[in-house]
Amino acid sequence: MSTTWTAFRRARRRSRQAWAVLAFVVAAAVGGVAWFFGNGQFAVAEGPGGGPAAAPVADYSWMKPVAPVAPVPHGTAAEALETLPVKGRAAKDDYDRSQFGQAWLDADHNGCDTRNDILRRDLSSLRFSDGSKCKVAGGGLAEPYVGKAIEFRRGSESSKAVQIDHVVALGDAWQKGAKQLTPKQRSTFANDPLNLIAVDGPANVKKGAGDAATWLPANKNFRCHYVARQISVKAAYRLWVTAAEKDAMKRVLATCPGQQTIRP
Repeated sequence: MSTTWTAFRRARRRSRQAWAVLAFVVAAAVGGVAWFFGNGQFAVAEGPGGGPAAAPVADYSWMKPVAPVAPVPHGTAAEALETLPVKGRAAKDDYDRSQFGQAWLDADHNGCDTRNDILRRDLSSLRFSDGSKCKVAGGGLAEPYVGKAIEFRRGSESSKAVQIDHVVALGDAWQKGAKQLTPKQRSTFANDPLNLIAVDGPANVKKGAGDAATWLPANKNFRCHYVARQISVKAAYRLWVTAAEKDAMKRVLATCPGQQTIRP
């Protein structure tokens, strides 16, 4: 009887240990998913020096994906770069912002405009305007381009401190294939969260319509992610790169050969 009871207790203890291990694995998996869709999608590209931790909110059920021209390819950003056509810039004299549709549409039809969607995605400690579930009134940004903390406060002047950057600028896209897209595709491009990041206002102004050959974030820890995101966007909308742009991207990716493409 004693031997049977001892064996029973051991089996019961092993069962509890097995359930504890299973619970830990499940928690780790859930935590990993939350990390990636929160800080992780920005942090995975960063070097050992650390860097920005943007978009801390793990639940993105309120923001729906949009449909690009083509899916973002799996694999490394360096591999995806090799699939992009290399051409010269087309003329820009016929470019106008209106060719990309109305600014900050509700492209995903979730009831909130794209600017507020991106603020909600990238800011922490969010505050909303009274009576609104969309209009972001304030929050903290772990800014990726210059690598510093910024406080966002909605206001006629204060809002300029945080701007929403098109990672592939609209003017750059126009000269590298977007002219051939349909008006609807260009509108989607301008409002695609894949191509949008909340950033430091002055840094965004300084970037202008520059590509990787003419402008890179001052925060070197973010450059791998930044270039990978540009490549992902260009692949998704079938845009091309110039020879100088490709060379600049390859130099950045040489420091992070395992950098993956950025997928929605």
